[in-house]
Amino acid sequence: MKRNKYSYVGISFIILLFGIYSVPKIIKHFKTSDLHKFNKVPDFEFINQYGKTINNDYFDNKVYVVEFFFATCPTICPLMNEKMVDIQNEFMGNLNFGIASISITPDIDTPKQLKEYAQRNGINHKNWHLLTGKSEDVVYDLSNEGFKLYAGKGEASHGGFEHSGLFALVDKDGYIRSRYDEHGNPIMFYRALNEHDFGNQIQELKQDIKLLLKE
Repeated sequence: MKRNKYSYVGISFIILLFGIYSVPKIIKHFKTSDLHKFNKVPDFEFINQYGKTINNDYFDNKVYVVEFFFATCPTICPLMNEKMVDIQNEFMGNLNFGIASISITPDIDTPKQLKEYAQRNGINHKNWHLLTGKSEDVVYDLSNEGFKLYAGKGEASHGGFEHSGLFALVDKDGYIRSRYDEHGNPIMFYRALNEHDFGNQIQELKQDIKLLLKE
């Protein structure tokens, strides 16, 4: 009888140890989203529309969306930021979410001009920063090499500059993240605009922001 009693105690102890070891891992598994992880975002530092310095450290422990744009863009920028305002409104008041809109014409887009741009376009989330202050070469390197989002000189009809119409999603640890397409390939970026036979991916982006906020 005593042997059985000790056996039950031993089994209970093993189950307890298993629970202590396994439960946190199970919880972590369910909290981790099934989004692909790419490279970590390179270091950056800019001035926002209020004249405040914003760098990577500001976005630590925040989920944020990155775009490259310029305030005088006559083509896709107004459409992109219309979609970004929609995203902003979805997460209004959530201080664990942010947006970094990086100007590719820093010599033109001063903090004052970016502040006026924000006021005209309904940009009012506390963590939405319109960023400027570095040379074009620095911005192009960050865009093309760091984020793999194209930016460069363009036709005069496009405002003299060109850039990608895609949004990058960054997690709380500073890694670019994305969902997978129907073929199991990571999409890497989210379409801000309807292109050819493909619609935009704003709803998908919102869903994935919510997933990362839970991680």
